[in-house]
Parts: sequence; C-alpha cells; structure tokens
Amino acid sequence: MDAFGARPCAPDTDRTMSVSIVFHLLAALAYAVLGVALWRPIARASDVRPTSTIGRSCLLGAIALHGIGLATAVLAADGLYLSWALALSTAMWLGMIVFWIENFLLRLDSLLLLLLPTAALVSLLAAAFPQGYLVPHASNDWLRVHLLIAMTAYGLITVAALHAMLMTVLDRHLHRPIESAGEQGTIGRAMSAMPPLLTLEQLLFRLIWIGFGVLTLTVLTGIVVSLRLGGHALPMDHKTVFTLLSWATFGVLLAGRHIQGWRGRVALRWTLAGFAFLLLSYTGSRFVLEVILQRGTLG
Repeated sequence: MDAFGARPCAPDTDRTMSVSIVFHLLAALAYAVLGVALWRPIARASDVRPTSTIGRSCLLGAIALHGIGLATAVLAADGLYLSWALALSTAMWLGMIVFWIENFLLRLDSLLLLLLPTAALVSLLAAAFPQGYLVPHASNDWLRVHLLIAMTAYGLITVAALHAMLMTVLDRHLHRPIESAGEQGTIGRAMSAMPPLLTLEQLLFRLIWIGFGVLTLTVLTGIVVSLRLGGHALPMDHKTVFTLLSWATFGVLLAGRHIQGWRGRVALRWTLAGFAFLLLSYTGSRFVLEVILQRGTLG
C-alpha cells in the first residue's frame, strides 16, 4: 500500500555513497560528542545542564549533517533510493527535527540523554549500510507526497516510542527504594533529573495525537497511490497489514485515553506495540530481506 517496494539499482557512481557515508559518520560523531557533553556532568554527580543557545545551535548543526547525508543517499537524478537503514535514518532525522522544534515550546533537555545516543547509532547504521534501492514510479507526484508523509509519521512515532521507553525506565526508577544522592549511580542521577512523569505523559500524548494524524494521512495517500499505480485500494501485503495494525493500535490507545482515561504503563505498552508494528511495516522487513536473506527486492 505504501509503495515502498523497491527494485535493486545501484547509484550511478560510488562517489554518491561515499559522500553519504562521510556525512552520516560526521553526524554520528556530532551526536556522540553532544551526548558525552550531556552525560558527563551526570557521571560526575552533577545535574543535567539546560541546553544553551550554543548547544541548540550545535544540535541543529548535527541535524544538518545528518540531513545532507540522507539527501545525498536518497535523492538522485534517476529517482529516489531507499533501504531499511536509510528509512530508519530518515525517521530518526525527522524525529530530531520534531524534538528540536518541540524543545522551544516545552524544555525537555533530559530527553536528549536517550535521543542523542540513538541518533548516533542510527547514523552509524546508515553509514554501514549505505546501499539504497531505486523506488519504482518515484516521478509520480502522489507517491512523493505519500513518501514524505509516511516518513514524517515514522519520525514522529519514533520519537514517541523513545519517549515511552524513557518513561518506562523512569517509572521503574521511581518505584525503587529511595537512595541518597551519594548512593545513586549515573543512571539514577539521570532519572532524578527528569521532569515529572505527568509532564512527560502530556508530551507523549501530544506526539501520539500528531503522529496518529500524520499516520492517517499516510494510509489515505497510500490508498490513492495504490489505486493510481496498481488499481487496488488496499493490497494485503506485509506493509499494508503492519501499517494498518499500527494505525489501529494508536487509534485504540487514543480512544482508551479519551473514554477510559488510560495512562501510565497501559499507555506505554500500547505506544511501544504501535511503534513495533510500524517498524515491521517497512524497516524490519527490509532488514530481513537485505541483511539476513541478502535480497534486494520485497517479495
């Protein structure tokens, strides 16, 4: 349904991939340096320092390096290239943009403790697996719009999932016996520096509402693309099934929140389940085919 089936076709030159690898490595290094700068005070028994203007500018620079690496790998004169690593990298990049903008409205610098290491890891994966596969019908305007919306949804829900993981760790930390500041380890001090769970929960559901809306647009534009290119509204392939399962999971979660007041661990489990379905809809399946089975096409 989401028209992500791709056929293998190597880029015209090795230089394109080399440039992408370099910029992804630079982005990984920048994310890692920023992460170390954020974690070091905690390791020394200090509090999480608020991100300064210079820090936000450095983060924007890392995001820009990441974006250049993606643009070099994905955009080509003969069409669009995607793979499981590039899709994951795109989702993470868009997620970092969402966080960077959101941080102006609600300062949650502590979330960077998880976001920065994850972004560094994802950038390294994109550098290690730079080969993309040409997306058929990439000149179709509806398909381009659909891809943009789909990746935006992936980015939003990726940040929401990482946010839910952070809340899960924080919830478990709060239920442990109280330790003195001197007895807390690095992780304990990091958790103690987090905002209240209620604040984190409000941001989580804001992300889920927006992500669910964009995911709904993904499904609708996917139907239009499928009708125009294949004549079927909902082809029952694995991408369609897992995307719809993810959409339904988040829909049930939001309905449960509105009707039953779902929150806490119930909401976190539903969030992570919805993210898992969305991950399997494209990135997971392509990882199995490209890395484990070493195939270039989706069956």
